[in-house]
Amino acid sequence: MGTTIGAGIYALIGKVAGQVGMATPLAFLLASLLAAASAGSFAELSSRFPRSAGEAVYVREGFGVSWLATATGLLVVLAGSVSAATIANAFAGYLGELLALPRPLAISLLVLALAGLAGWGIRVSVYAAAAITLLEIGGLCAVLWLARDAFAALPQQLGALLWPGEAAAWSGVLSAALLAFYAFLGFEDMVNVAEEVRDVRRTLPLAIVLTLAVTTLLYALLASVAVLSTDPAALAASDAPLATVVRHEPAAATAISLIGVIAMVNGALIQVIMASRVLFGLAVESGGSSLARIHPVTRTPVRATALVAGGVLLLALAFPLASLAEATSVATLLVFTLVNAALLSVKRSGQHPPPVVAVPGWLPVVGFATGSGFLIFEAWRRVF
Repeated sequence: MGTTIGAGIYALIGKVAGQVGMATPLAFLLASLLAAASAGSFAELSSRFPRSAGEAVYVREGFGVSWLATATGLLVVLAGSVSAATIANAFAGYLGELLALPRPLAISLLVLALAGLAGWGIRVSVYAAAAITLLEIGGLCAVLWLARDAFAALPQQLGALLWPGEAAAWSGVLSAALLAFYAFLGFEDMVNVAEEVRDVRRTLPLAIVLTLAVTTLLYALLASVAVLSTDPAALAASDAPLATVVRHEPAAATAISLIGVIAMVNGALIQVIMASRVLFGLAVESGGSSLARIHPVTRTPVRATALVAGGVLLLALAFPLASLAEATSVATLLVFTLVNAALLSVKRSGQHPPPVVAVPGWLPVVGFATGSGFLIFEAWRRVF
């Protein structure tokens, strides 16, 4: 769950509310459906091919085209780097609620710390991520508890939460769902540390499914309580929207801001780890390069980690939060579309290792269709 919970819900919920107001829960539910089909495909493929650079491996096994597999891997690295930059921006926003620290300095300090921790060792990184995840979930549950009185209005507002009304409003909801989709990203990152997981063919698929199920429930509840208790415009204007939801409890608002800062660290750490492992895996698959070297002491790909961290820093300093999040969603959707198509090819060929976890043949079809549909819709919306 630490791969998913973080900047997406702690920061972007305000941006989504600013786009669609009371229909924010609907946008998050649509985003969860968009993620679900691809999550199933990742679950099966991770049980068939448990290797680093997972998406690139899946595309190569599915289509047998080396350049397409390499391009997919590089697209994953780009998406992870942009995602980490998104989180670094969100981190600076929440930290600004606590300390008067210049945004560029806050971003730079975070990225340097992440690079050091990611290069230190996978065991240390995972223990840190697990501890922070417990704190993140506690923060979300605290928001739900402190704003629980807002649920009294749920029966009267249920229609507004789940139906935007006029047909023209659906365009905005679908666009907001693409932004909210960022909050569900993370399950795909797990496959890139497959070679560092015990009983990987069973563990990874189970982790993917449970992560998506629990985060969908949490996000739907949080999106509902946020717009029921707080003016969506106020959420959109806040750099720390969940702290705004509990602003009637000043101590709690400060605590949520602090947890939000820590949550950003967790999400960005995982993205840096993931992207560096993909670069490492691509380097190994291509015959080896300096990026394929493992440090003799830390047993981590230090050079790949340093390269990813440098890219993250440049992106975070150059672009705003919402633009980075949208770019991450688009790049990841393109990867998901390729992965779903790869699973269809693998299933039809019958020449690959049998899966420990198998999904119905229609699921990758749905994943491919919805991913392609959202990409086409977003392209159409930007052009027209």
